[in-house]
Amino acid sequence: MAKSLFDKQKNEIIKSFTNGVSIDQLAEKYNFTKITISRNLKKNLGEKIYKTLIKKNKSVKSNFKEKNIDSRKVTEEIKTASKNQKFQENKNQISKDFNQEMSFIEIEPLDYEIDIQKQKDLSSVSILEISFPKIVYMIVNKKIELEIKTLKDFPEWDFLSPDDLNRKTLQIYFDIKIAKRDCGKEQKVIKVPNPEVFRIVAPLLASRGISRIVSDDNLIAL
Repeated sequence: MAKSLFDKQKNEIIKSFTNGVSIDQLAEKYNFTKITISRNLKKNLGEKIYKTLIKKNKSVKSNFKEKNIDSRKVTEEIKTASKNQKFQENKNQISKDFNQEMSFIEIEPLDYEIDIQKQKDLSSVSILEISFPKIVYMIVNKKIELEIKTLKDFPEWDFLSPDDLNRKTLQIYFDIKIAKRDCGKEQKVIKVPNPEVFRIVAPLLASRGISRIVSDDNLIAL
């Protein structure tokens, strides 16, 4: 979708999200991916407000489900009773028809191979394929130690499997303004003038259990 069109709609998206509309619903309504919706909400609202609204929306959704679970049970019981009654009514007729005329259908054997290969990781991009800008930025603590997180700390990736969400990650920023906005009082933003260093140290990071780098646009696999 063209950026100019998104700019016209972003205020409406922010307002809808603030009022409890889920990212899934927004992505379907505006024909964006969930990642694009999450990234732009996070950019415009700030990470702290974004995470707070994510938790609030999930809580509202949970309460709604609890309030409606009894009515759904009653509905399901009615449907089940109706199906059982209809089944019983048709049972005798089916038996009569079967006894009157028995037919046999030969089913041809299946002639194809089942792909049993493991599902490929379609969410991340290999660090060998990513194109870094000339300069990136990172947030560290005051001791200049890297801030290591897990993917479950990033709501925009919460659709991944539990195993993926437990992966250790580093976060890099392409935009210094966004980095400074996310930087806490006990943290500082540092410049990485040669992002190619991440390709060089990838084996070292992997040996320490860090298997992903989160950037503004991609999930990078080491």
